[in-house]
Amino acid sequence: MDTSRRNTTCNILLLVVLGLILYFFEKYGSEYQIRILNNMAIFITLAVSYNLVNGMCGILHLGPNAFITIGAYTSALLTMSPAEKQMSFIIEPLIWPLSVVQVPFAVSLIAAGITATLFAFLISFPVFRVRGDYLAIVTLGFGEVVRVLCNAMQSLTNGPLGLKGLTPYTTLWWSWGVAVFTVMVITKLVNSSYGRAMKAIRENETAAKAMGVDPFRHLLLAFLISAFFSGVAGGLLAHLITTISPTLFTFFLTFNLLIIIVVGGLGSTSGAIVAAALFAWGGEALRVVESPMHFGFLTIPGIPGMRMVLFSIILMVVILFARRGIMGRSELSWDRLFTALRLQTKS
Repeated sequence: MDTSRRNTTCNILLLVVLGLILYFFEKYGSEYQIRILNNMAIFITLAVSYNLVNGMCGILHLGPNAFITIGAYTSALLTMSPAEKQMSFIIEPLIWPLSVVQVPFAVSLIAAGITATLFAFLISFPVFRVRGDYLAIVTLGFGEVVRVLCNAMQSLTNGPLGLKGLTPYTTLWWSWGVAVFTVMVITKLVNSSYGRAMKAIRENETAAKAMGVDPFRHLLLAFLISAFFSGVAGGLLAHLITTISPTLFTFFLTFNLLIIIVVGGLGSTSGAIVAAALFAWGGEALRVVESPMHFGFLTIPGIPGMRMVLFSIILMVVILFARRGIMGRSELSWDRLFTALRLQTKS
């Protein structure tokens, strides 16, 4: 069997195993376990798409929370029934035609991604006129502008009251289906000529431009794809927690994603997946440090927010002792696995 057929077969088997695991948890798992798995899939989607811009292109983009916000509100408003919208918007009525529109969940996710992509396209022209810290400040400012507008636009977002009572459409199949599709698309893109051009821009934009690569075109492509999947993930998140408000989409969300891709390894899709899974699981496992702990004669009171302190310490440790993250810029592959197994067998 040649290498490509073998890799395809292994990928299919991996998807079958994943499907069996999801089926088992959906049928026998607790609500708490299902919630963690859904969070894990959504963070994988967000991390892999965010890593495309920050890791593959080397652009310090600090505004993914804006696209997640846009996607969440778009999907939520499109899936709510006119009666639910009338009950929620008690201060000012929702603007037409959103007040009378209701679409299936799948359509709302696509609309969420397209809307986020449209906003990404509109801001891409001022964003890519600058580089470095200035680009980071511009994207950070865009995230804050979107959050403030969500607070102020009462007739569109319901202001600080947010949207409540959303139907919990997000299931394990939806969240992991989107995650798998995201990983497939990003991996194909990274391994294509466009991906190689993005990496060339990351290493030396001037040299890449001299070789005929158009930096704006390739950075725009990465930015739009990242925004699309961030918007879709925002729609999944909205219908997972069933309640959204502007306070949910602060820079704190961007900070979490930044931790994930740095710890996983900037420029590594595999690293982003591993770090996102560890973050989703570890975020729940570390809740114990925010609860009172008893050690015989010693009692330590719970400290709210201590989880993020520990995550920050982990980030600093990684930066100090493993500066390239868990995976660096390398990727997990079946070829490497089988090579390692052959070497192990020979030894």
